[in-house]
Amino acid sequence: MPLSKLELKLNRRVAKAVTAFRLIEDGDRIMVALSGGKDSHAMLHLLHAMRARVPIDFELIAVHLDQAQPGYDGRSLVDYLEARGYAYRIIRADTYSIVREKTKPGQAYCFLCSRLRRGLLYRAALDLGCNKIALGHHREDALETLLLNLIFSGQLKTMPAWLTSDDGRNTVIRPLIYCEESDLARLADEKAFPILPCNLCGSQEKLQRREVRKVLDEIEARWPGASARMLAGLGHVRPSHLLDPGLWARLGMGPKAAPPPRCVGDDASETSDKTHRISYEVQMDSSLSTTAIFDFDEAGEVDRNALDNGDVSPLTQTDSSLIDV
Repeated sequence: MPLSKLELKLNRRVAKAVTAFRLIEDGDRIMVALSGGKDSHAMLHLLHAMRARVPIDFELIAVHLDQAQPGYDGRSLVDYLEARGYAYRIIRADTYSIVREKTKPGQAYCFLCSRLRRGLLYRAALDLGCNKIALGHHREDALETLLLNLIFSGQLKTMPAWLTSDDGRNTVIRPLIYCEESDLARLADEKAFPILPCNLCGSQEKLQRREVRKVLDEIEARWPGASARMLAGLGHVRPSHLLDPGLWARLGMGPKAAPPPRCVGDDASETSDKTHRISYEVQMDSSLSTTAIFDFDEAGEVDRNALDNGDVSPLTQTDSSLIDV
């Protein structure tokens, strides 16, 4: 059966992520975290389609967590998986009661719920011999997380496409990271995935993530294509234009003081007996650096005559603006 235009588009986005971050390799056994929502259904569908097309030998097993939510009925999901011949495992754990009990009024359920689920999935991956766990986070999830971190924790970070757990035993991949949520919703309708609602997430209206999502929607409505450009920006980082001294140090960037200043009489300097000469290496980026030489008088002031005479070399006028003299 030929693929629809929508499937072709999503297949290309998944292939882009898999290729860019080497998410899937020969011999992988991947646990697909299947929540029962549209995104995880789409991920399972697209990864199975990819498995039939690419010259890579990898296995998939869908794992669904039954959290004992009131009214839960997973029969439609089981019927769907068996009808398509998907390998799967259903894990039952009453995280619903724990989350409701431990979460204080006014707090979001998501924080504790996601951590309990993650722990269960990590353990299941080890039990099933899976070396990777695929999660169904998409473009909008990544942008929401970016803004949440900037606004509420003062950090510049988002959901990575590839991540190793703190203990090094699990690797998490996000094959849908380049996919638009609206496309995934359309695919869910097109394929009639059996969607299972979440009674925890759907019960809280004023979550920070939902509020941030409204902001993103407003930005997209005002400047169409902004979401795509924002995601592209996460892949075009300019460390030299960020304010993280630790990052600069790790990358070997930033101004580097040369050996201590030498007084008159040192064999390398021909300045007057009232000046010292100090040079600074200025790292423009990872491939370009230049050196500025300044003459300082005994009061610690820059020798303006040297500047006026053009003796500060080899900085250009534009380059010299990088150093406050």
